[in-house]
Amino acid sequence: MAIASPAAARPNPVASCHSTRGQVLLAGGEFAMGDAFDEGYPADGETPVHPVRLAPFHIDETAVTNAQFATFVKATGYVTDAERYGSSAVFHLVIAAPSTDVLGPAAGTPWWINVRGARWRRPEGARSDIAGRQNHPVVHISWNDAAAYAAWAGKRLPTEAEWEYAARGGLAGRRYAWGDELTPGGRWRCNIWQGDFPHHNTGEDGYLTTAPVKAYRPNGHGLWNTAGNVWEWCTDWFSPSYYAKSPPANPQGPRTGETRVLRGGSYLCHDSYCNRYRVAARSSNTPESSSGNLGFRCANDAVAA
Repeated sequence: MAIASPAAARPNPVASCHSTRGQVLLAGGEFAMGDAFDEGYPADGETPVHPVRLAPFHIDETAVTNAQFATFVKATGYVTDAERYGSSAVFHLVIAAPSTDVLGPAAGTPWWINVRGARWRRPEGARSDIAGRQNHPVVHISWNDAAAYAAWAGKRLPTEAEWEYAARGGLAGRRYAWGDELTPGGRWRCNIWQGDFPHHNTGEDGYLTTAPVKAYRPNGHGLWNTAGNVWEWCTDWFSPSYYAKSPPANPQGPRTGETRVLRGGSYLCHDSYCNRYRVAARSSNTPESSSGNLGFRCANDAVAA
């Protein structure tokens, strides 16, 4: 990735007072974290399954939307990492940009194309915008961007353990947030890829890219779209070996690392190459990275009345 220009320096948003707006309160407790089906990729470190005990916490019902992020930018003048670097990754089938803006594929993932000018307001490139997508999840968001928004909103990013506990919706040891079957009753419950990846998406779930944040049904905790749609940043550094040494109470992830945890999968996940829409699935990316399927939701500490 290119080095950001010093001229693109951005203001540091001032942290707001504690806020639980748009969040649900979860009582916490103990749950079994990890992949009980042994379906994960070895490099992702989804095992061993281990008991985790969490204190009560709040978490957003939905991923942060374009409308919410626009309010943040208007209030602070914040400049995202994609804007500072001047480009971001766009899925090859949806590019809407002049050919001169198409900078080439990412190494190892030719379906991701680096596009000049792609950013949260223009998610497919210079000829796109977010008109009509105010209630879709904001994308092209780096971990740095997500953390800045969370602080401004009086919130924080969830820990990985909080995210999985919340995403499970009270269903212990299940494959998905709604059970073990991907399409119960023949109905899609999440926004992922159908068809021949990465060339043809049949669109059986209704969407090619992002869906509204309240598409489908919420899980048992009242959270929407914890599988598919967009990857969601967690606060933790990533390590594939962390579960073997994770503390039993309120784990915070490794102390250091090179990449941050991502959870939930996205509209591009398909069992042929990225079976990561399972509730235990993990991934990661560098904190400054952005693409057309990276978003986030916020969490918060529970404050005694």
